[in-house]
Amino acid sequence: MAKQEDLFKNVVSHAKEYGFIFPSSEIYDGLSAVYDYAQNGVELKKNIREYWWKAMVQMHDNIVGLDAAILMHPTTWKASGHVDAFNDPLIDNKDSKKRYRADVLIEDYAEKLQQKAQKEIDKARERFGDSFDEQQFITTNQRVVEYLAKKKIILERMAKSLDSGDLDDVKALIEELEIACPESGSRNWTDVKQFNLMFGTKLGASAENAMDLYLRPETAQGIFVNFLNVQKSGRMKIPFGIAQTGKAFRNEIVARQFIFRMREFEQMEMQFFVRPGEEMKWYEFWKDTRLKWHLSLGLGDKNYRFHDHEKLAHYANAAADIEFNFPFGFKELEGIHSRTDFDLKAHEQYSGKKLQYFDPETNSNYVPYVVETSVGLDRMFLAVFSNSLTEETLEDGSSRTVLRLPSVLAPTKATVLPLVKKDGLPELSQQIMDELKWDFKVSYDEKDAVGRRYRRQDALGTPFCITVDHQSLEDQTVTIRHRDTMKQDRVKISELRSIIDQEVSMRTWLLKTV
Repeated sequence: MAKQEDLFKNVVSHAKEYGFIFPSSEIYDGLSAVYDYAQNGVELKKNIREYWWKAMVQMHDNIVGLDAAILMHPTTWKASGHVDAFNDPLIDNKDSKKRYRADVLIEDYAEKLQQKAQKEIDKARERFGDSFDEQQFITTNQRVVEYLAKKKIILERMAKSLDSGDLDDVKALIEELEIACPESGSRNWTDVKQFNLMFGTKLGASAENAMDLYLRPETAQGIFVNFLNVQKSGRMKIPFGIAQTGKAFRNEIVARQFIFRMREFEQMEMQFFVRPGEEMKWYEFWKDTRLKWHLSLGLGDKNYRFHDHEKLAHYANAAADIEFNFPFGFKELEGIHSRTDFDLKAHEQYSGKKLQYFDPETNSNYVPYVVETSVGLDRMFLAVFSNSLTEETLEDGSSRTVLRLPSVLAPTKATVLPLVKKDGLPELSQQIMDELKWDFKVSYDEKDAVGRRYRRQDALGTPFCITVDHQSLEDQTVTIRHRDTMKQDRVKISELRSIIDQEVSMRTWLLKTV
């Protein structure tokens, strides 16, 4: 646990030191759970967003994009259920005065049981080697069976209590499991209460005439209210999808773990409209498709797992999360939900407008069902960044800090380094930069010895360093150094664009999902 905490501290520190993420309004002592993306962070974030958009919209003929407004008519949130049901169960510790989400405390306890079971599985795998039958071991080993059964009972009880609104039983479960305050170790808890997460604001020229509005807590409703507009103007046929990226706002009870849980965040989501009765087929399709997208980035197959929801949202008939192994354990990265026809029917009811599709194949009108995929862009950033940051011991005993970002996402694809700041080397370096920057984000670095510049670019995650020396003036060749292997090749300047493109192009990376 201490090792994980140290890793996470290194992630936060590295993000600030190398210009990826800053605490917001830091000169005024900051604002809790609000962050600014710095010069390198904004590039990495943009690249993640574009990688998602290309895979989701450009590569699918039947999915189009949308950019809906953050401010929406307040009845939108009444129809969606957010006014009445968008709550988190809150519990305070009387001794530490710290506030927690009751469900998260219980889920963290259940996750420890999962980790204990996994530890037994890993030990057995090491002991039995290639002959190890993991599935048989999980179903027959007494300890593993007990851990997983206890986890299942706990989560099912919590889900039942939250569904029925029995908050007394949620507190009773916390007490029965002897869950202590992570800060103080105290078990002196208050009652559990519900807390609405929406931020309120006002629209109007004067206070007495202002309309009460909300900052949107999710981006999905902008898609649903525009369903018919997009379908008719684009002549879309079922099944089809509408994708959107954008900001959402939630007044989180406990915003924590750096950018994992923030009050202002960005979502990348797609709502896929299907015929009633076909939603489970598409639900499974999108589970498989989205996992392949994540795996294409090469962050490690073992760092992902599916988690089926024990407690379904009021609009869903099936839901699963793709969880990622963050430095603080497996947590939700992306949700895939079968939302039924709840949203469109609710907006029909509250607006008085029909939101139906005429299907020429069945010669009938119906309200489509919806399958949603929704991934947090900030969480995706944290997954990529934390997984890529490594401390590496080299053959000579020295060490280097390297940010092994997937090159397709790296903020800067290459940096050009003149060996010395004279003899025409800076001028040739600038010429190379001017040629490459039409296709790639590139930088220039002439400060310090070339070895120190290599280390700096390693820490920034730059895939290629291009060194210009005196031989470059004679034969128009340069040395290109690869970040991950530190291998150096002598290549023609005219070949640089092709070499870089082969490594960083989205086409190359997304072909892994096909």
